[in-house]
Amino acid sequence: MPHNHPAHRVGEPEPGALLVGAEEEFLLIDATTGRPAPRIAAVLPDALELAGSQAQEELHQAQIELATSPCADLADLRAELLGLRSKLVLAAAPHEAVVVASGTYPAEMGAAGRLITAEDRFQTMARENSGLAREQLICGCHIHVSVPDPESAIRAMNLLRRFLPVLCALAANSPYWEGRDTGFDSYRTEVWARWPSAGPPGAFESRAQYEGLVDRLVESGVILDRAMAYFDVRPSDRFPTLEIRIADVMPTVDDVVAVAGLARALVAWCLRQEPPAPPLRHEFLRAATWRAARSGLGGTLVDPLDGTARPAGDVVEGLLERVGDDLERLGDHTVVAGGVRAIVEGGNGATRQRRSYAHHRDLGDVLGALILGPDGSPGGDEA
Repeated sequence: MPHNHPAHRVGEPEPGALLVGAEEEFLLIDATTGRPAPRIAAVLPDALELAGSQAQEELHQAQIELATSPCADLADLRAELLGLRSKLVLAAAPHEAVVVASGTYPAEMGAAGRLITAEDRFQTMARENSGLAREQLICGCHIHVSVPDPESAIRAMNLLRRFLPVLCALAANSPYWEGRDTGFDSYRTEVWARWPSAGPPGAFESRAQYEGLVDRLVESGVILDRAMAYFDVRPSDRFPTLEIRIADVMPTVDDVVAVAGLARALVAWCLRQEPPAPPLRHEFLRAATWRAARSGLGGTLVDPLDGTARPAGDVVEGLLERVGDDLERLGDHTVVAGGVRAIVEGGNGATRQRRSYAHHRDLGDVLGALILGPDGSPGGDEA
């Protein structure tokens, strides 16, 4: 959310390697009542002791963020995601809190779900944005992919924009908001879109042009600082990465690995295009994102290249075929293609939440199925 934390660097990457990392935001929920637990001040010190600086506070007191190291191998990314999730579960337990992997809190959040973290920057955001900030109890997954240089970041971003709605549909995990089914697979995307700089970025001629736009947004007072350039994809200010911000936090680590691996292959594909395809208009990309957030994988998606409406499964399969050579070069084809197809066949997180509700007719059971267990996987004891 409001942070601009690239994946933390551990060790030295291989020359020319496209590294990938992920930031995950989670809800802190009271273990007894199932209500949002505004306990970041208590949980964070224990999380820092277990996970170091890979644990970070967030805008809301009932949230926390974890950030992986940059990884060359998806198996390493998977292991680190599971390890960090497990550490967070351990850190929350002494404070009678559980950790939930959902893009939104499904039931009514109440006053406890609107409490802002005490950090000065977050308090300033709350004062300047009032109800908008207080209603942002939402959780995303930000994927970082390394790029060779600043201009490559812009060149890849210009082309990558058109593929983001497909990633949104795969990762969608937020159908419920304030106790009702919104009809959206990713209602988090709609809540997030309220920020003035959220959504797909435009196309840029150079890194300097991008930096100039962000500087003007800050100078105008529309955004507080550069970290509030909340575009669905953006170059990092601190490291040579592209940060892909379109995804909801996903229930399982396998989902995260599949989507992160696909994102890395897409960046690799974009970097190889000479000349790149003509950019699509911002208005069209915004509409394509809305379509993906609305129907997820259950209806049609906008084809990233020709702009036609096609069945979601066909669009995803076409995307896997397009980046197939890059997946092979990265050594990721089996893991990513298998993981992405598993999401299409078994349903994204939103489908699974609705399936749980249809079985129990109780949002408490939906929430319970999203609680992370000691191994970092969802399905812990119900709140």
